[in-house]
Amino acid sequence: MGNFDVPEFDYTRYSNRQLAAVPLAVLAVALLILTGSFLATGAPVQLGMDFAGGSELTVQTTSSEEEIVEAFDEEPESVQSVTAPDTENQYIVQFTSTDLDALSDQAEQNLEQDGDADIVQLESTVSESFGAQTQQTALLGIAVAFVGMSVIAFLLFRTFVPSIAIVVSAFSDIVIPLAFMTVTGISLSLGTVAALLMLIGYSVDSDILLNNHILRRQGDFYESTRRAMQTGVTMTVTSMCAMLVMGVAAWLFGVELLASIGIILFVGLAADLMNTYMLNLSLLRWYKFEGIRS
Repeated sequence: MGNFDVPEFDYTRYSNRQLAAVPLAVLAVALLILTGSFLATGAPVQLGMDFAGGSELTVQTTSSEEEIVEAFDEEPESVQSVTAPDTENQYIVQFTSTDLDALSDQAEQNLEQDGDADIVQLESTVSESFGAQTQQTALLGIAVAFVGMSVIAFLLFRTFVPSIAIVVSAFSDIVIPLAFMTVTGISLSLGTVAALLMLIGYSVDSDILLNNHILRRQGDFYESTRRAMQTGVTMTVTSMCAMLVMGVAAWLFGVELLASIGIILFVGLAADLMNTYMLNLSLLRWYKFEGIRS
């Protein structure tokens, strides 16, 4: 597939401060959202069962979702209908409690049976201590990936401003989807952590492409920018379309985790377009034209 024909954008009409203002303002709002959530709940993002611990029941019942909620002494964290082929009247119910025996008994006593099938089909639990250990491991993985990306950026360009531009853009590409997750109620799980790790790779890819075209190839600054955009925007928009299709398809089929991953990647890639071609580019132009060297 060829590159998109990127429309002409006259960067000369805007100062570096004007270009950087929008992505920095969005980043500031995202940080405020995460800070507010941390102060209110003790976590910047709602933690899923993988990290907070809890129980999950898969039930086969003709009872409605409202009746499922009322069937338990503890209010479920979520009730999700399973819409897989050849599956009817099946729901996945999650709780913060780890008392599987009590939850299973309540399901058997208070939910209507669907034919001859057992009401409780599957059950699983994650202890709070194991969830905390998993959370620490996942956060360490993100931190190591981010630090590794930062080191590679500095090794490639060996100057402060171009390298820090990549790091700041990548940081924003992670923070904005996290704030989106907080606002929309998407839980942080092993699957969504994987999506955030993918965003680090997407971000550094497009930022290094832009930096390389501007700093290492001959030609006018704005012509180099346009050449980088032809390839970078093509890659990012194509990925955004793929993630959007995956997210919508997963939502239609009731696969909540894949739907969450798709929408997180879509939001993160949209943030990457903004950060790469406004924030990163403004720092590069400042560095190249005003002679700031580090």
